[in-house]
Amino acid sequence: MNEGPPELVVANATVVNSFGRQQAHIVVRGGRIEQLQDADLPVPTAQRTIDAAGRLVIPGGVDGHCHVAQVTGRFSTLDDYAVTSTAALWGGTTTIIDFGIPADASETPLAAARKKKELARISRCDYALHGSVIEWDETVPGQLEELAVEGIRSVKMYTTNRGTTMANSDTILKVMRDMVRLDGLTYIHAEHDAIIHDCTEQHARGGTIGIEHLPETRPELAEEASVKEVLAMAEYVGAPVYFVHQSTPGAVDLVAEARRRGQDAFSETCPHYLALDDTVYRGSFPEWYACCPPMRSPQTVAALRARFAAGAIHTVASDHSCYDLAQKRERTDDVRAMPHGLPGVETRMPVTFTTLMEHPGARVEDFVEVFSAGPARINAVPGKGIVAEGYDADLVLFDPEEQRTVDGRALHMGTDFSPFEGKALRGWPAVVVSAGRVVVSDGSFRDPGPVGRFIHRGGFREHSTPSAATLLARA
Repeated sequence: MNEGPPELVVANATVVNSFGRQQAHIVVRGGRIEQLQDADLPVPTAQRTIDAAGRLVIPGGVDGHCHVAQVTGRFSTLDDYAVTSTAALWGGTTTIIDFGIPADASETPLAAARKKKELARISRCDYALHGSVIEWDETVPGQLEELAVEGIRSVKMYTTNRGTTMANSDTILKVMRDMVRLDGLTYIHAEHDAIIHDCTEQHARGGTIGIEHLPETRPELAEEASVKEVLAMAEYVGAPVYFVHQSTPGAVDLVAEARRRGQDAFSETCPHYLALDDTVYRGSFPEWYACCPPMRSPQTVAALRARFAAGAIHTVASDHSCYDLAQKRERTDDVRAMPHGLPGVETRMPVTFTTLMEHPGARVEDFVEVFSAGPARINAVPGKGIVAEGYDADLVLFDPEEQRTVDGRALHMGTDFSPFEGKALRGWPAVVVSAGRVVVSDGSFRDPGPVGRFIHRGGFREHSTPSAATLLARA
C-alpha cells in the first residue's frame, strides 16, 4: 500500500485522449498515473500540485521517426541524445524512436542498433529504436531475432539511395517475411530509385542540379511508384508496412486502398509536408528546405492536407535531422552532394496542431491520435499515448488559443535555423511532465539528467489490440 502523498497532482484538468475527453484530477505516483479522480471531488493532497484550469492535458508526444547523431556519408548531424531529447521535451514529445542504420557495409544491423542504444544512455526522455537492413545475407534472420529479443521490433529499408542505404527488392521481400515471423513492422522510405537516379542525372547534364531544382529531381511519380510496388510485396507475404514521410495525396490514397483490401498499411507524414510547399525553393534561403522527398506544389500540399483532415494519415513524425546551415551551404550547387534532412523534433507539436485545427470540424482528439496515440499503438510502445490509470505519467498542458511565432535561434535543437522561421503557430506546450517529472514549466527547462529509459517494444499484432484502459475509457 502506498504511503504518503503522491509526488504530483495535475488538478482541474481537461484530459483529451484520442477517444474522448473528461474533467479530472490526475494523480501521479512513481512515474505513472495512479488515478484519474473526478474533477468535482476536492483536489488531492500532493507534494506538488499544478492547476490545469483553462488548459488542455494530452498524452506526451511519441515521435516515431527521429535521426539522432546520424552519420550520412561525410556529414554527421550536430546533435547527440542529450540535445535532441531536451528539444523533444521542450516540444511536448516525451518518447522518441531513432534508427540504427549501418554506416557502411562493414557494420551489421545488430551492431548499428546496439551502437545507437549505447549513445542513447544520455537521453533525457524515453526512447526506442528501429533497426535497418541494407543487404540480405544468411546472418540477417538471426540478427533480426536478436533485435526482437532486445525490444527492437521494426526494421527500416530504403528503396533509393543506391550505393549507401538502399535495399534491393529481394532484400525488402526477405526482411518483410522475417518480420511477419517475428511479429514486427517494416518501415519503408519509398522513392523509386531508377526514376530518381535517371531524373537527377538528366538535371545534372542540363546544369539544373542546384538546390532550387530539388523538387524537379524527385518527382511525385517516383514516390507513388515505389509505394505501389512495396504494397504489392507486403501483400504477397502478409507483412504490416509503414511508409515514412509521405508527401503526396496519391501515396496516401494507395495506402488507403490497400487498407480497404485488408492490408495492415500505414501512412506517416511530416509537419513540413503539411505546412510548406515548393515555392520555398524560389525564396532567399532554399538550402533551409533540403530534404527527401522535397516539398511539393501548393496544389499537392492542399490535397495532402485534405487527406490529413479526413483522417487518412495515421501519424505525424518529425524526421528530425540536425544539420546546420554551414553544412547545408557547402554544396548548394549540387543536391547530390549536400546533406538532406530538417530539424523538427521541437516544432512537431505546434505545426501539426495549427495545420490540423485550420480545418473546419477538426478536433483536438484527432491531433492526439497522430501526435501520440497512433504512433504509440502502431509502434507497439507500451505505456504511452494515453492518459489513463496505469500508463506512464507523460503529460502535456497547453492553451489551444495561445499563439507564438517561431524563432529558430530560441529553439533548442542544436542547429541555427528552423524551416518554420517566422510562422505564427498555436499548440505550444506550457508544461511538460515526463515519467512524472515536471521538465518544462513557466518557460524554463529543468534538466532531469540522463534518466531516459529504453522502451522494449512489443509485437505488432499483439499490441494492436486495444488495451483494457482504452476500452474502459471508450465505454
